[in-house]
Amino acid sequence: MSLRLSTVILPYRRWNDGGRAPWQRAEELGFHTAYTYDHLSWRTFRDGPWFGAVPTLTAAASVTQRMRLGTLVTSPNFRHPVTLAKDLISLDDISDGRITLGIGAGGTGFDATALGQEPWTPRERADRLGEFVPLLDRLLTEDSVSYGGDFYSAHEARNIPGCVQRPRLPFAVAATGPRGMRLAARYGQAWVTTGDPKLYETGTPEESRRAIQDQVDKLGKACADIGRDADAMEKTLLTGFTPDRQRPLESVDAFVDFAGSHAALGITEIVLHWPIPDSDFAADETVFERIATEGLAQLG
Repeated sequence: MSLRLSTVILPYRRWNDGGRAPWQRAEELGFHTAYTYDHLSWRTFRDGPWFGAVPTLTAAASVTQRMRLGTLVTSPNFRHPVTLAKDLISLDDISDGRITLGIGAGGTGFDATALGQEPWTPRERADRLGEFVPLLDRLLTEDSVSYGGDFYSAHEARNIPGCVQRPRLPFAVAATGPRGMRLAARYGQAWVTTGDPKLYETGTPEESRRAIQDQVDKLGKACADIGRDADAMEKTLLTGFTPDRQRPLESVDAFVDFAGSHAALGITEIVLHWPIPDSDFAADETVFERIATEGLAQLG
């Protein structure tokens, strides 16, 4: 499986005041997929503009033609499978089958309490994701679904005509623990990692690569346990959260070195943040565009 290069465009700009331009430019530059975060607000952007993922992707679908689009990632923190499924079927239709759903357990950020609930523990988040993903799979593949679970329910939920992509749009499941890996193996067309969060502040690039290799191996075991070939799954690295988080955007050569070393671990998709001035994702836009147009070619 050849290495793919994608980007993630944060929804912090008004659509008619610079918001649409990165999506159009991403397609011009040849990115495989342009993702966006599915949050209500996020970290240092909390007190500034921030727009919804589904409307943003709908607008992006209307100004692009070939590039895939998706969330990275959606979580149960403020989503319900029934309403999300309807949005996704609509979005897949509008985009003519170009949507990927990145999905994960979520965290303890602002989304975790925005609806007035107490933040869930890691186990509680895993419990909900374990029910959310199978139900969403059914909602996207069956015309009518009724279900009663510990956290979610559906009563004759209609989802006709279903997705343009068959049997449904692909899931990219973000996971590091054993339960998440099993979900990814069973339901994911792709698996997503940001590396090992414990290494973010004090780890080394070498430690990070070993941790990612360990994650890839665990995914392989989870796939083998159900008789699935892990090599057929996309393995996505969302950059910006490893100890060497700045390195991929320093130069084309630095990107080639970073991407090559992670491709050797089994990673098949590298996702770079679209540059945002005066933020954690600040980068030289000229270098960024050169990476997009030259980086993978240099990897051969």
